[in-house]
Amino acid sequence: MFYFLKAAVAPIGQQPRFRQAALEAAMFENMLFGMGNPLLDISAVVDKDFLDKFGLKPNDQILAEDKHKALFEEIVKRNKVEYHAGGSTQNSVKIAQWMLQKPHKVATFFGCIGKDDFGEILKKKAEEAHVDAHYYEQTEEPTGTCAACITGDNRSLVANLAAANCYKKEKHLDLDSNWELVEKAKVYYIAGFFLTVSPESILKVAKHASENNKIFCMNLSAPFISQFFKEPLMKVMPYVDILFGNETEAATFAKELGFEMDDIAVIANKTQNLPKENAKRQRLVVFTQGKDDTVATVGFLFALVQEQSLEECIRAGHYAANVIIRRVGCTFPEKPDFH
Repeated sequence: MFYFLKAAVAPIGQQPRFRQAALEAAMFENMLFGMGNPLLDISAVVDKDFLDKFGLKPNDQILAEDKHKALFEEIVKRNKVEYHAGGSTQNSVKIAQWMLQKPHKVATFFGCIGKDDFGEILKKKAEEAHVDAHYYEQTEEPTGTCAACITGDNRSLVANLAAANCYKKEKHLDLDSNWELVEKAKVYYIAGFFLTVSPESILKVAKHASENNKIFCMNLSAPFISQFFKEPLMKVMPYVDILFGNETEAATFAKELGFEMDDIAVIANKTQNLPKENAKRQRLVVFTQGKDDTVATVGFLFALVQEQSLEECIRAGHYAANVIIRRVGCTFPEKPDFH
C-alpha cells in the first residue's frame, strides 16, 4: 500500500546524489492527504493464560466483542506497554512521512477519536511521527484501539473501532479550515476500510482530486469490502487513479464484478479498464502477491507531485514492508536506509 507514497520523493532523471536536494526543495506541508480509521495501537507481552482468558488465538486478527472490554483495561496495566498511532491509512501516511523525513507534516490525516486519555496519547504519537493529524473529536464513543498481545513470535490483534466509526463529514471535512488542507494536497490515499464509515467523505475528496487532475489512490483493504460494500466502492472507483490490493482481495473483487478469472495480471488489466472520470490519467493497478512479483498495469502518471518510475515506487514499497514486517506493530528505525 506504500508504493505511490514513495513515488513522490524524487523526479525522474535525477541522479542519486541530487535526489535529497530535489526532495527537500519540492516537498511542502500537507501535500499528501490521508483519511481513515485512527486507532491507538497498544502492544504488550502477555502469557497463554491472558490469551485463554479472553478466548484469543496466538496469531490472529479480530474485532473486539463485549467479552474483550476488560482486555484493554488489563493490558495497559502491564509493565512494558508501547503506544503507537495506528490504523491502516494513518500507518500508511506515517510510513510515507518516515521515508521522506523532512520537511515534517508532509502528510495530513483526518479521522475520528474520542475526547479521552487514549485520544490524547494518539494525538501525541501522531505528532511524534511528524504527521499533521486533524482529528474530529467527539464524546459519544471512546478512541479506537488495537491491542497487540505478544506471545513469543506471535501476536494476537484485537481491534475496537469505537470512535473511528463516528466520523461526520458535515462536522469535520466540510469545515473551511479542514477543506483547505484537502485542497492543498496533491496526492490522496484512503483505505477501503473507510467505506464502512463515511463513503460520502471519500467521494467528496475523490471528486476534488479528479476535477483538479490530482492523484487519488485507494486500497481494497480486505475481501469483505468488495463483498459487502461493493456499491459505495464502485461509486468511488471511477475517480481512482491508483488501486492497491493483495492477491486475495483482487480475486474477491474480480468475483464480485463477475470477471470469472483467477489470473492476477488479467484481473489487473480488466480493473484498469473499468470506467474512469478523469480520462487524462489512465488508472494504475498494483496487486501484491506475497513473495511473487508485483503485478502492475501501468498508465502514464504525469502529474504526480514529483515524478518517479513505477519500478522505484514498487522498490520503495518492498523496502518499507521488509522493514516493518520484522518489527512489532507498525514501527520503524529512526531513519530509513533506502537509496
